[in-house]
Amino acid sequence: MTTGERIASLRKEHSMTQPMLAEKMNVSQSTVTSWENDRRGVSNEDLRKMSKLFDVSIDYLLGNSDKRHYYSLTDKDYKDVETILNDAMNGVTGKTGVNYFKNGGELTDEDRALLEASMRQTIILAKELAKKKFTPKKYRGSEE
Repeated sequence: MTTGERIASLRKEHSMTQPMLAEKMNVSQSTVTSWENDRRGVSNEDLRKMSKLFDVSIDYLLGNSDKRHYYSLTDKDYKDVETILNDAMNGVTGKTGVNYFKNGGELTDEDRALLEASMRQTIILAKELAKKKFTPKKYRGSEE
């Protein structure tokens, strides 16, 4: 995907029209059109503004990376999340698990699904925060 295609895709993802993006970037609509059609390069300053506006890395905008952020989770990370989640869910349900919900009763299917969704989001957030905190600056690319 080219830089122009990424800009157009991100603009549409954020439900913006070309005039809206032009206004936010303080450029003309024809400039945005030129960027999206790859007829004109994007200045470093405009790349910085766009990366903040769309919450993506400059490397992603330029097509140097398919990850929107250096801390984005990989497929392996998502597999790890599922492993951790399965271990945790097995610990709170079942005959041998800790049944401390509803005064010793078992979880209903609905409660189990809600607990699982909540735990999944918590584990994903924890992994992203750990990547943000512990990734050395030299591997962060253009993001700080």
